[in-house]
Amino acid sequence: MEAAIRFAIFFGVFAAVAAAEWALPKRVPGPGRWARWRVNISILILDVVVQRLTLGAAALAAALYAEANGIGLFHLAGVPMLIAAPIGFLVLDFAVWLQHVASHRVPLFWRLHQVHHADLEVDLTTGTRFHPVEILLSALWKVVVVLALGIDPWTVIAFEAVLNAASVFSHANLSLPAGLDRLLRRVVVTPDMHRVHHSVIPAETDSNYGFFLSVWDRLFGTMVEQPAAGHAGMTIGLSEHRDPQRLGLARLLMMPFERRKPR
Repeated sequence: MEAAIRFAIFFGVFAAVAAAEWALPKRVPGPGRWARWRVNISILILDVVVQRLTLGAAALAAALYAEANGIGLFHLAGVPMLIAAPIGFLVLDFAVWLQHVASHRVPLFWRLHQVHHADLEVDLTTGTRFHPVEILLSALWKVVVVLALGIDPWTVIAFEAVLNAASVFSHANLSLPAGLDRLLRRVVVTPDMHRVHHSVIPAETDSNYGFFLSVWDRLFGTMVEQPAAGHAGMTIGLSEHRDPQRLGLARLLMMPFERRKPR
């Protein structure tokens, strides 16, 4: 049931965002758009298969185990569900933010995460482009957080669904009215806010780490409001990976294991 709920929400959001991108693009799509889509969606399919064959719905399984055995801070302290659920959701979002920061600052994690940043354009499919090993490490990190707090299963299901939808939305090549963007980004990560994070300029790459809530970047001083070159003029991707012919599926899967100078 958990998988069905997540997939239904994901595909619904994906279709809606794809239609919005088509109608209101922020940047003119490059000539290699469909080749990129094939690669990014292939990575998504591979991620789903690998996760289902290995860890499965690990965070949900951890939540069910914690609930059945009274494991975690919420269970030990007897925190009511109405309080534990929103706190658990916020902690999970903060945990994902922390993981994202670590993926930029720890060289081993960056090797995996660069697969996501090597995309030469940013659109909704970029939000599905993560190396399978990074997906598995993320799942294990969420298991640790869920067990430590004893977050309930329904909160985990809700968070996973929101996180997947937010990743697609925040990466959208979508032109929102400036006033609406300013209003939304007070709470959630908007496409304009997250696009800065995919700039080729390191100071902009290392900013705006949020996937869903924008509060963490404001709180910890990692928010950059706009790219220096503007959204139309900014260069997206990584300076060391500019050749589209070398960004196919096989090359991306091997990218973390290539020898190169430290970032």
